[in-house]
Amino acid sequence: MSNLLRRTTAPLAAALMLASLQAGAADKAPTTIADALKVAATQHRPVLVDFQAVWCYSCYYMASHVLNGPEWQAAQRKAIVVESDADSPEAQTWMKKLKTSFLPTYVVLDEHGNELGRITAEQPREKFYPQLDKILATGNTLDGLKTKAGTGSVDAVVAVLDAYQARGEGDESFAWFGTLPASLQQTAHKDAHVALVLDQLTLARAKASGDKPAIATSAQKLLAQDIGCQRPYVLDNLLEATSKLPPAPRKATLQAQRKPLDRYVDTQVLVNQPTCADQRSAVLASADLDEALGDQVAASAVLDRAITLTRQRLGGNLASDRNLADNLRVYLLRAKRTAELDDYQRKLIAAYPEDYVYAYRYGRSLVDAGKPSDALPYLAQAADKAYGANRLAVAQQRIKALKALHRDDEARKVAADVLETNGPWFPKQAAALKAELQA
Repeated sequence: MSNLLRRTTAPLAAALMLASLQAGAADKAPTTIADALKVAATQHRPVLVDFQAVWCYSCYYMASHVLNGPEWQAAQRKAIVVESDADSPEAQTWMKKLKTSFLPTYVVLDEHGNELGRITAEQPREKFYPQLDKILATGNTLDGLKTKAGTGSVDAVVAVLDAYQARGEGDESFAWFGTLPASLQQTAHKDAHVALVLDQLTLARAKASGDKPAIATSAQKLLAQDIGCQRPYVLDNLLEATSKLPPAPRKATLQAQRKPLDRYVDTQVLVNQPTCADQRSAVLASADLDEALGDQVAASAVLDRAITLTRQRLGGNLASDRNLADNLRVYLLRAKRTAELDDYQRKLIAAYPEDYVYAYRYGRSLVDAGKPSDALPYLAQAADKAYGANRLAVAQQRIKALKALHRDDEARKVAADVLETNGPWFPKQAAALKAELQA
């Protein structure tokens, strides 16, 4: 898990890279995207950017189960791999440039910084590596694929639409698809994969416009198909889009989703060897659906099943699989097992002492529970390890706790210190911290 916890500062990273290049140590991995692109320009290799964060449970899964072994070693020989913490200024700049908002996201860039392709969300290795190998093998930018599609290549049309779907760019995809010759569009429509991707892009377009009836219609069309591990994500869209409907028509709309989701959870998720990586989204979507249908017993039952199975798989060793360990925390929280959760969060802090996230979360929960004195030691522990935007989030909770205890002078000092060092990089978080101080 060390790749998720690295917190090297930008100046130190640059210095290390310079020293590495001067010493001819080509095996030293770059620590910033800028440095990786410099190496790429000299070696004429692509760059694989791993956008991640210490609080990203899907990133835990990828680190433990996918980004290792001979396939990962082969990928590191083909591409220059750089881990980019989403809470760092550089990562936020690149994520905005690449229109990336989902973690984890793996983006392949050419030596000039042009995107060659991306993979989003946690994926089992048998799905991740074929996608990655295809991106690395073709080396085509989106513009290059569009040029190939213009020659009549249906495979290129599929690749372009896949690229748009990975980015969630519905409007852009249909605008481009409409420029193709009518005969090519008709041929492409006959391809089952194209038809599915166009349905996914229709949903993306509806989401971008905020058109809830269109979101609901598109989501239902997708859910009627075999969409594999995407089912909980599409169901989330349907649940949100129908949240303002009167109870009776909403239940009528959602009832059709219960059997296929139960089958999905029973056969692909809550099993000893799940075929879909993201267990948490499936479990929570199932509980959300049950509650929307007014069946609290079923909602509690799926959470209880998930808690039992996750504990069995962990075997009491929380450090053995951080993805599962963090899932268990969320299941206990959702099931409102308050006493168990309180004890479990302290165990997580002990199991992962080198990062800020669990001490911060536990401290925040104590603040929310009206226990500021109990929270402060955990928040102080988190502050010692927090970095980037995270330092502002931790400081905000410390300020809230200190103000609750009428220790306003200490609260102002905490604010002043963190705003001086981290505030200029993260204006949104800095504004939230200032508002907390003045509340």
